[in-house]
Amino acid sequence: MVFKDVLMKVNATDMKNFFGRYLKKCAEEDIYISKNGRIIAKLSSYEDTRDGYMTIKEGIAAYSHSSRRVSYKEFLEITEGNEQRYEYIDGEVYLLASPGFTHQSIHSNLYEKLILWFSGKTCRVLSAPFDVTLNSEETNSKNVLQPDLLVACDHHETTNSNDRYMGIPSLVIEILSPESRSKDMVKKLNVYMEGGVNEYWVIDPKNRQVLLYSFINKKLDQMVAYKQSEVFNSVCFKGLAITVTDIFNNV
Repeated sequence: MVFKDVLMKVNATDMKNFFGRYLKKCAEEDIYISKNGRIIAKLSSYEDTRDGYMTIKEGIAAYSHSSRRVSYKEFLEITEGNEQRYEYIDGEVYLLASPGFTHQSIHSNLYEKLILWFSGKTCRVLSAPFDVTLNSEETNSKNVLQPDLLVACDHHETTNSNDRYMGIPSLVIEILSPESRSKDMVKKLNVYMEGGVNEYWVIDPKNRQVLLYSFINKKLDQMVAYKQSEVFNSVCFKGLAITVTDIFNNV
C-alpha cells in the first residue's frame, strides 16, 4: 500500500468557508492551501515569544538570533553545557519538550523488539537523547537531530575522541507528537535523505500507522504506509519484520 499524501491539504474554497475550523487545526500541523490542484499557501500556528527567551515546544523554532538563522558554530556555543535537548535544522534551533506517556509507551515497544533482533549483531540500537550530525549539501552546513531511535552500523569508525558519534545511521525512527508532525514528516525527512540515511520510520500514534521511507543515493526510493495488523519489513535489514499492532500494544 503506497502512501501518497502526508500533508494536510485543503482547497481555497474550503479554507474560505471553514476558516475557523482550520485555524484551530493548524495548532497541530501546518495546513497547505491549494488552488486548481497546486499548493499556493501554508497556514501555520504562531506563538508569541515576547515573554520568554526560548519557546519550549516541539516543531516550533525555539531560538532567534537577531532575527536571523544561526550558524553551526553558534549552535554549538548556544547549547554547550546545556542539559536541555536541542535540534538544529537548516539554521534554526529547536528546544525539544519532554515526551508524553503515549510516546514513551510506543518507544518502549519498539526498543524492546529492536534490541532483541539486533542482539549479537554488529549494528547498535541507540535511543534519544543522542545527537546525530548530518551534512547538508544544499546549505553547505550541518544539521543536528535527536531521533527517538536509531540503528548505527558505523559507530566503530565514526565515534570521535570526545565519544561523540559523527556517523550516518542506517535507520532512524521518529514517533510523532501533535506539535512535531510537520517537522518530522517534512523537515526531518529531507534532512535524513540528504544526510545519507538509508531508511526512515515515522510512527504515527494519531492514525495508528507506520510510514516507511527508504532512500537510494540520497533520493526517495519507497514510501509505504502500514496500518493495524499489517507487517512491515525493513528495507535495509533483511529479516527485520514488525507488526504494527505490536508497536501500539497497550497504547
